[in-house]
Amino acid sequence: MPLLIGPLAHPLIRARLAPQATGAGSLQGRLEGGGLAGIAADAWPRLAPGDDDLPLWRADWTPALRRYAEIFGLEPQGHHGRELLGLGEPASDAPDWQPELAAAMADWLLALPEDRPAAAIRRRLPMIATWVASRQRAGAETQGLPHVGPAAAERVRIDSVEEPYAEYFSVEAIRLSQHRNDGGWTDPLARAVFVSGDATVVLPWDPLRDRVMLIDQLRAGPLARGDAQPWLYETVAGRVDAGETPQQAARREAVEETGIAISRLFAAPHNYPSPGAVAEYLYLYVGIAELPDGSAGLGGLATEDEDIRSHLIPRAELTRMALAGEIRNGPLLNLALWLELRHQDIRRELAQEAKTVPAGLPPS
Repeated sequence: MPLLIGPLAHPLIRARLAPQATGAGSLQGRLEGGGLAGIAADAWPRLAPGDDDLPLWRADWTPALRRYAEIFGLEPQGHHGRELLGLGEPASDAPDWQPELAAAMADWLLALPEDRPAAAIRRRLPMIATWVASRQRAGAETQGLPHVGPAAAERVRIDSVEEPYAEYFSVEAIRLSQHRNDGGWTDPLARAVFVSGDATVVLPWDPLRDRVMLIDQLRAGPLARGDAQPWLYETVAGRVDAGETPQQAARREAVEETGIAISRLFAAPHNYPSPGAVAEYLYLYVGIAELPDGSAGLGGLATEDEDIRSHLIPRAELTRMALAGEIRNGPLLNLALWLELRHQDIRRELAQEAKTVPAGLPPS
């Protein structure tokens, strides 16, 4: 019978894995790491000497606890004759732990088919976490939007959700009924959704030199379509990882793909690029950056097999390319036209901020 410690002892996690657990006192020590415990593999905290009183909970090996531990590769660690569950060796530093996200992850993982191998699920934890975090973000950000669609209180009934394809990305097969605008209900409908999670998109712009940085790389979508030119001009872009904000992802991706630092982000209209079949939401930004001669080159992460080339383009030339139909990447097209409409307003805002910053302090 293990003793739950750290994130596993948190009420939100304990209630899902071992609701009948009983308090077993505390352990003096300190937990190091664990910011992504229950979200990523190899992210559980280590026990170190310290003066904190760490609560312990005695738990049976419930089916949920056993399955969860198997997915994350968690095993009890012996400590002065007691078996502690919830410890590991965190692979890297991470932000503060998010118990609500970890609890939502537990719900998602425990709802997966029992015959799906734990090792296969473990390999997909980063993308599963991205998807679960995207769903949380969607629920939180859309509560106050104007009502669109039928006026009924119940508008959609979801009968089942299956996942016939689950690799890096996945496909969800949804069986649902929809409340019609005429007051009736549809017969059961089958819908397939490509699941990729939220992404951030940032167009680096240097207002002083009035130039932007574009990138190009091979894209599988145009290649599969038979496009004779599957390398596209694009913006910096990437997934919003679990545990980070879209703004943090924009700054991280700019460094990873081009090596440049973004000093300020201006939000353009965020959107679903293809809501009929793709569950991807894009956070669009123009990012203020210094883009001197020689700042373009080759970039990308070798660990993600990225082969990215960057280009410096005058902003006016980007506008011309967009209006001429030479920009075929949707997010870049949106940002190019938005920047054409807003560049003077952004310049005024930056100038006003520069006037209000005390001498010797950088703008926020």
